Amino acid sequence: MSEKEKMLAGQLYDCGDKELLDRWHKAKDLVRDYNQTDSANLEEKERILNELLGGRGKNLWITAPFYVDYGENIYFGNNCEVNMNCTFLDDNKIVIGNNALIAPNVQIYTAFHPTNADDRFGKPKEDGSFEFCKTRTAPVVIGDNVWIGGGAVILPGVTIGDNVVIGAGSVVTKNIPSNTVACGNPCRVMRENG
Repeated sequence: MSEKEKMLAGQLYDCGDKELLDRWHKAKDLVRDYNQTDSANLEEKERILNELLGGRGKNLWITAPFYVDYGENIYFGNNCEVNMNCTFLDDNKIVIGNNALIAPNVQIYTAFHPTNADDRFGKPKEDGSFEFCKTRTAPVVIGDNVWIGGGAVILPGVTIGDNVVIGAGSVVTKNIPSNTVACGNPCRVMRENG
């Protein structure tokens, strides 16, 4: 099994693998180009997003700056807006449904590390250096008609249902059911939405 296959399967994998690093560097170059493209140059932005993202529907608007790990593991539905300064660590899939509004400074993480330092880094080499830290992943799924407030953090493995509002500054550590308004740290359902 390749390190990429391990990564997408949620198994412990080596971030320093050549295949993964090659894609990581390509994604960093693409987002650099996207973030430096003139705001009104929609044709160039479309070209970059087509090369960067795993898939997308119609009417995707991403305001620069935007940051990703690989890009190719991010999928958007139709009519989605991502406001400025969002970070998507897509070491596993990030799937976002239709009509999503993602406010500024939202962070979506699919990667996490073992809590034990020996598991994270292994044993030091003879020269005292360490290998890349070991990582695991879990996908994030966001349903249709979801609004994620500014500065929210969504942790690995979370599923957010349809018609959900996540309050600004929330830290989403667990699944949020459809048709709810949720907020806080940790994020909790406050009421039904409807």
